[in-house]
Amino acid sequence: MATAKTTETTKSVLSFIKSIADKQRQIDCVTITDIMTDASGFEPKMWGPSIIGFGSYHYVYDSGHEGDAPLVGFSPRKS
Repeated sequence: MATAKTTETTKSVLSFIKSIADKQRQIDCVTITDIMTDASGFEPKMWGPSIIGFGSYHYVYDSGHEGDAPLVGFSPRKS
């Protein structure tokens, strides 16, 4: 079975946000991170290379595939 690409990492959320070239997007990400931390009650964690997630849950499909995912999260990708 394939390994999930989006897993919780030990990378710094703040370092990731600071690496975003667009300064306004950095400010927006800090604001969203603060709001989601307050709303979820969980500290932000990096999931994969570009998702900021809060909390986690474990899932198992009928096929036997299982994994972990953030309860909520966002990614500051270009739109």
